[in-house]
Amino acid sequence: MLINTYVIRSRILLSKQLICQKNKFYSKLVEANSGDINKIQRCIGQPTHYSHPHLIKDDEITPMIKKDEYRTRRQNLMNRIGEFSRNQLNSMKNFVVILPSASKKYMSDKIPYFFRQNTEFLYLTGCQEPDSCLVLTSRGSEHYSSLLFVQGTDVHSELWDGPRICPSKVEHHFGIEKGLKMEEFENYLQLFLKSNPGVVMWYDLFSIVQENVDNVIKNILKVRSNMLQSPRFFVDQQRLIKSPSEIELMRKSCQIASEAIVSTIESSHPGNNEYEIFAKVDYECRMKGAEYLAYPPVIAGGKRANIIHYITNNQLVNDDEMVLMDVGCEYHGYSSDITRTWPIGGKFTNEQKELYQAVLETQLQVIDLCKNFCSLDSLFDSMCKILGKKLQQIGLIPKSISEDALVKYAYKFCPHHVSHYLGMDVHDTPSVTRNIPVKPGMIITIEPGVYIPENNESVPRNYRGLGIRIEDDILITENGPEILTKYCPKDVDDIEQVASKQLQ
Repeated sequence: MLINTYVIRSRILLSKQLICQKNKFYSKLVEANSGDINKIQRCIGQPTHYSHPHLIKDDEITPMIKKDEYRTRRQNLMNRIGEFSRNQLNSMKNFVVILPSASKKYMSDKIPYFFRQNTEFLYLTGCQEPDSCLVLTSRGSEHYSSLLFVQGTDVHSELWDGPRICPSKVEHHFGIEKGLKMEEFENYLQLFLKSNPGVVMWYDLFSIVQENVDNVIKNILKVRSNMLQSPRFFVDQQRLIKSPSEIELMRKSCQIASEAIVSTIESSHPGNNEYEIFAKVDYECRMKGAEYLAYPPVIAGGKRANIIHYITNNQLVNDDEMVLMDVGCEYHGYSSDITRTWPIGGKFTNEQKELYQAVLETQLQVIDLCKNFCSLDSLFDSMCKILGKKLQQIGLIPKSISEDALVKYAYKFCPHHVSHYLGMDVHDTPSVTRNIPVKPGMIITIEPGVYIPENNESVPRNYRGLGIRIEDDILITENGPEILTKYCPKDVDDIEQVASKQLQ
């Protein structure tokens, strides 16, 4: 008994000594470098100025984009919706905007796909956490409240998936007024609607981003008759015109993809498998700073170039064939989209060169038309006329047809639009029509092509099976179009020089 008491007392004394030593250690650590503790405390599951000073500057939430820009985006959205509510809905009541983040998706049990944030949510918050939700509520005509619902810290989950932001840190990190746990979302919304009878809810019910949020909204609508509107169009309208910081991010994304494509073409040679070319361009984009490719790339050798969305990428490319590669990268949330076509053997055949030159000249003329600030649909109509005449000169389209018939013929050779909006998503702002005039700050693609299936017996045999597309990313400015992908060669001589480098 005496021995046991002695042992217990010894252990207590030792424990107190260890605690004292530990406290002294942390006191010295804090005294020596309190900044390190701050860095640990401010780790929130995505890069910050404290954890990634090489990427993010002070007061930036994401690279090159500051808190003030995110605040301005939210304010502008609320102003637009408020104005629409007053003028079109004849409503002077308060309203609430609900924008969920994406959820994690799983390829199999507990094995997640790589997470990509819902870009509407990301555009307004800069937050990369899954299963979160932004709620904006109006307070009078020009004021609003912002809340960010997050999962909150959880020791077990963070062991597997990494740190999460605590709701109390939301204001500091994201400049959003208040943070709450996602488990409080339904109760908060119910109380807000109860306190504001007849309030209009702005939520996109037809595009489910997060099932938990969607279920809450649907359950509320079963018992309440609140008017529901989608905020997507208003968000897309804002995203359509890029800020100076967004333009710089787009320039960098386009430069990275352009340089990666050049390196890929240089290393290509007859006998390559398409997936080898895929691996090379993916590697080059990542090594130059991109997080990942912006979409599954098209690496189409030979006749497979006539499959416009060919992404199988598993065939060999023969000596006399061309490769059509449609690829882009995502750089800190902003996408590039480029297509180049080159001869795997280093030299175009006569028919390949003739057809390539027709597509290139068409593209250059359509790019030049951007200075007139016409719509994307107008550019498409012009492309069909220009390309049709080029193909008439080659002899692929009869010369004795009307202009209307010429456009229809050209469309058969190029059955896709010549342009789409580009930004955080590859097909950006899809709710915005393509029949509005382009404006400075918009970024678009220009991508004419010609596709001739092997079974097209209306053209000479040597042209059958050929597929060519040339695509560049264009910034609309007051002074005319700026080609953001200018670092990626496309003239015949330049393409042949780059393509033959591996063979020299």
